This record gives sequence, C-alpha cells and structure tokens, in this order.
Amino acid sequence: MPKRLKRAADDGGNKLKDGSVHVCPLSAVSDIVARSNASHLLTCLQDAVLVETPQPILADRHLRLHIHDIAEPMMGCTAPGDEHVGQLIDFALGWGGQGPMVVHCWAGISRSTAAAYTALCAINPGVPEELIALRLREASPTAYPNRLIIRLADEALGRQGRMVRAIESIGRGVIATEALPFALRADHSDAGRSLS
Repeated sequence: MPKRLKRAADDGGNKLKDGSVHVCPLSAVSDIVARSNASHLLTCLQDAVLVETPQPILADRHLRLHIHDIAEPMMGCTAPGDEHVGQLIDFALGWGGQGPMVVHCWAGISRSTAAAYTALCAINPGVPEELIALRLREASPTAYPNRLIIRLADEALGRQGRMVRAIESIGRGVIATEALPFALRADHSDAGRSLS
C-alpha cells in the first residue's frame, strides 16, 4: 500500500473528527475564518493573487495551492497537478477533521469545492464517495468541483474512479458567479459503507 494511502486509512479511522470544512469565495475569507474560529486555511488560487494568512491561523496551517481553475493544460496557466493534489491530501490528513478548516478559491465554486471534497474523502476512507458528494450538493447548489483535481485525487487516494463518478452524479449545479459560503462536518462515518 502506498504511504499516503496507508496514512489516510490509519488517520481516517483513528482520530476523533469533531471539526468542519467551511467553503467560501475569496471575498468572504476573513469573515468565515473569524466566525468559524478556523485553525487551518487552504487557498486555491493562481499565484498572481496573494492571500495573507489571517489571525488566528498559524503560517504553517495555511496551504497555498497556486493553480488556475482549468481542467486541461492551457498556455500561461498552471493546471492542478499530482504535486498540488498530494500537498492537499497531506494537509487534509494533518488537519484530520479536528477543528474548523476554511477552503477557498476565487468564487467558492470549483477549485475550493474539489479541494473540500478531496479532503473529506481523505479523512473518511471508509465512507462512500457518493454520500460525501451528495452532502456536498445538499450544502451548496452551486458547487461544480474542478474535474481535474477530482480525477487526480481519485488516483492518489486509490478510489478507482469512484470519486469521479460520484461528482459526475451530482451534476453541474446552479450556475453562479460567486457561491454562498457553506460548511460540511468533517466526520461522515455515520454512513459506514452504505448509503442508507
């Protein structure tokens, strides 16, 4: 078993997950960090946009993924890659579902929802991907997770296409220019391996 998959399996079952993931657009980061009393922040933005680490988050608990919101390589843009997704999964496992984590991109629709979904799949290895995707859709009618991030995360977590199929099953969602902030609990173990 690859090291990252073993860590996901070990951490996912052994830690108390009493936290939550808060997803929002850039415009709401300061407010959501303050209101949630977040301990971790994940920024998914191209490197031209600088996001300072807000209080009370420590610098080493703020991961910046310098990526554009694209699903295929494009001249002059940084597509999400294996390295970015590996950093995301390691960051999620380090957080482990303990306390609030804020995840954001520009609009709170694509990169951030893909990152939040990946984080939840990483820390809930025994939970069906479809259930987490359905809960994502219930929490955000505008969520449209970046398909490249999902595909790479599926491969990295050894989910054998299930993450991709689950995200495809929730559809495009409501088209918007900016999402309303939303939150999902970290622990989805109440589902076990069934959707009932």
